[in-house]
Amino acid sequence: MKLTILGSSSALPTSERFPSAHVLNAHERLFLIDCGEGTQMQLRKARLRIGKISHIFITHLHGDHVFGLYGLISTFSLMGREHTLYVYAPERFREMLTSHLKDFDINVKFPIDFIPLTGNDPIRIYDDKYLTVTSFPLKHRVDAYGFLFREKPADRNIIREAIDKYHIPTVRIPAIKKGEDFVSEDGTVIKNEEITRPPAEPLSYAYCSDTSYFRRLAGFVRGVSLLYHEATFDKSLSELARVTGHSTSVDAARTAKEAQAKALIIGHFSARYKDISFLVAEASEIFPRTIAAVDGETYDIAEISKS
Repeated sequence: MKLTILGSSSALPTSERFPSAHVLNAHERLFLIDCGEGTQMQLRKARLRIGKISHIFITHLHGDHVFGLYGLISTFSLMGREHTLYVYAPERFREMLTSHLKDFDINVKFPIDFIPLTGNDPIRIYDDKYLTVTSFPLKHRVDAYGFLFREKPADRNIIREAIDKYHIPTVRIPAIKKGEDFVSEDGTVIKNEEITRPPAEPLSYAYCSDTSYFRRLAGFVRGVSLLYHEATFDKSLSELARVTGHSTSVDAARTAKEAQAKALIIGHFSARYKDISFLVAEASEIFPRTIAAVDGETYDIAEISKS
């Protein structure tokens, strides 16, 4: 799993920060999370193949999280896209998207499969061979949802030398990798632990933006490898955060600590901050393994979440 930050600003973009957009590369599948203004330019700067994006997750219907999607869909159309685009967003966006395409005469030749986000509990919205995606409610001024991407446990790794030592037939290897013992021709049982090694621990990534602090959120992302959490304001502006439905650096750190996350990356910074190092410092007092999102940077989740 590798995460590329395309935008880490809040509502107002700056000369260094674009509005919200992330790309998660999981097993060479590209998942776009939010699509603020300028996402296409950032995708190209990051040398990410736009055509590989088939799943787009929109947290909520504020412009800094969705304005870039209209242009991206137009680009897909101009590129001659034919395969299905899956859009996960609050229910109300279905009508908005349909209206926009009609109003601006964007006649897409590819199917758009719209998956509405609803409910007050976590819901699995995507499942493939390698990972699952679960949506969960956030606490914002409008309906908003976070996303948890979690790898499925991999098979065990068979020890190459064991294959020769015990004359293991190729046909038996898949079952052994699933955890079965090996029984030799003379009836000897070779324990699975002797001929395999455990796989790497499954990785996970959670995206939480925009939201006020609430206790239940930590439970939704318990034990996550890397938690992205908005930190729009510093702790002196906690009342403004509450009124606007956002979080402070301290709120983000509290959630990470309560969730027992391996690492925390904060973003969605207010444009009022030219230097966000003190936001990291505030969060680090509560949750030491905190870093700031940097536009254009790619983070290896396995590396960043190492204990």
